[in-house]
Amino acid sequence: MTAGQSNGRRSRREEILDVAVDLFARRGYHGVSMDEIGKAAGVTGPALYHHFSGKESMVAAALIPVSEHLLSASQERIKGAADPATALDALLDFHVEFALENPAVITLHLHELDRLPDEPRREIRRLQRQYVEEWVQVLTELRAELPRPAARVLAHAAFGLMNSTPFIGAELDRDRRATLLRAATKAALLS
Repeated sequence: MTAGQSNGRRSRREEILDVAVDLFARRGYHGVSMDEIGKAAGVTGPALYHHFSGKESMVAAALIPVSEHLLSASQERIKGAADPATALDALLDFHVEFALENPAVITLHLHELDRLPDEPRREIRRLQRQYVEEWVQVLTELRAELPRPAARVLAHAAFGLMNSTPFIGAELDRDRRATLLRAATKAALLS
């Protein structure tokens, strides 16, 4: 889920990062070497190290921008919503689409975040906490009886549902999966 350049073309760095994320998601952090990433991306070792200092920097380069994107996009959707119910629908639509488009990033986050050094891991966790709080705010506005700690539990449960995309087979088409994920998550949040 790296951002493309403004002219629509992807940078070589972004292409390499996408290859690395896919390999990490499929084989795990320790199951992939820098040489294998370079080979899969079609670059030599020196070219690979021109863009990244190592596997840790690749994981950080994948997860920090994603966390920043989730936070800023959620804030935009909430700001543009007429009321809390509309904001919740916008958040659900956004996160379900993100999850369906980025199962490898979700897998990377679930399995490899703790491999990062303290500083990038703390930054990602900080951004994630802020993202959760955006959902908590909408939920507590929508459900006045809901205390913030309970809303936080529901938000995390919602992410569990929506972020299940790496584990869902393709037996159903994408639109049907999106519809089911949105409905299940909304029902969990409003029950």
